[in-house]
Amino acid sequence: MMKRMTLKTLVAAAALALLGAAPAMADINIGISLSLTGPGSGLGIPMQNQFKLWPQTIAGEKVNLVILDDASDPGKGVANTRRFITEDKVDMIIGSCLTPVAAAMAPVAAEAKTVQLAASPVGTPPGQDGWLFRLPQSNDVMAFAMVEHMKKQGVKTVGFLGYTDAYGELWLKAITAAGEKAGIKVVAAERFARTDTSVTPQALKLTAANPDAMLVVASGSGAAMPQMAIVERGYKGKVYQTHAAATMDLMRIGGKAVEGTFVVSGPAMVGAQLADSHPSKKLAMDFLAGFEKAYGVGSANQFAGHSYDAKVVLEKIIPMALKKAKPGTAEFRAALKESMETMGRTVFSHGVMNWTAQDHWGYTNETGVMLKVTDGKFIVEK
Repeated sequence: MMKRMTLKTLVAAAALALLGAAPAMADINIGISLSLTGPGSGLGIPMQNQFKLWPQTIAGEKVNLVILDDASDPGKGVANTRRFITEDKVDMIIGSCLTPVAAAMAPVAAEAKTVQLAASPVGTPPGQDGWLFRLPQSNDVMAFAMVEHMKKQGVKTVGFLGYTDAYGELWLKAITAAGEKAGIKVVAAERFARTDTSVTPQALKLTAANPDAMLVVASGSGAAMPQMAIVERGYKGKVYQTHAAATMDLMRIGGKAVEGTFVVSGPAMVGAQLADSHPSKKLAMDFLAGFEKAYGVGSANQFAGHSYDAKVVLEKIIPMALKKAKPGTAEFRAALKESMETMGRTVFSHGVMNWTAQDHWGYTNETGVMLKVTDGKFIVEK
């Protein structure tokens, strides 16, 4: 004879049935395209190493990272992006660490309405960065810090030696505009390709112009070669490098030729040297301590700091987006974008971020920190 089920038993059975029928919360999938080989490997490998230190869950949700090598090639970056979208069904894309690669990826990510969190200061035509956010500081923000330093150093004329690609051109535009406001003029500009192994003709022209300072616009291990060429041709003035050169590769390759170089950077690399009142001091020190414990003293660079900051972003926006949609859906991807635009003031190891719907760069002019290469180390300029 069948036992009569109590009301309590019926409720419990119904709850179990509903639980069994409900789909499990999908994992959050992040596609990451990095330059692990080629000229950008000095930037991409440290980023990958920091991603390896990420926990398996963020904000209580399982997060899967799909990391692919774009070989420092824009075409490969595009192929990776298409795979992320069509095969891996990612909720967000991070990359690349090279501006030309990130720029090539951007239209593909935008067409799929998937957030791209670039690890390089990539620019796009007005109105075309709706799904593109940047982890690095803009060239304009960093040029502001650099020009302020140049003013204190009495610099009036600048020679420019930079990449022929978007990163170089955007920096030339930024330093020219910021310099003009401060009475500093770019008097000579020479360019070279990322794959060039010599810049002798360009260096000769620039040293002949003999400006008060030289600005070298290059990245990672490639930043030392052009500066060495300038010094070897007898240039005695001041040399500045951009935030893409804020890696130990500059000193490892450049040696004595880069001593005294001024490098603009985010605060992530110099946490211990920051004032206690600096908002990024705690996170910068946490980033460096964790990375160097895993990979050794001096192994970190600011690009690894961008990987650290990407986790800070996800810790804040995942709970916001989950209130609106489930991972793996177009609605969730849109919710991630909206969450980033409304997450408000957020401290990164690289500064204070405040993305809005109108501003997908986010950093302010106070972000840039000027460093000086002293005895093979980066020292904060006071």
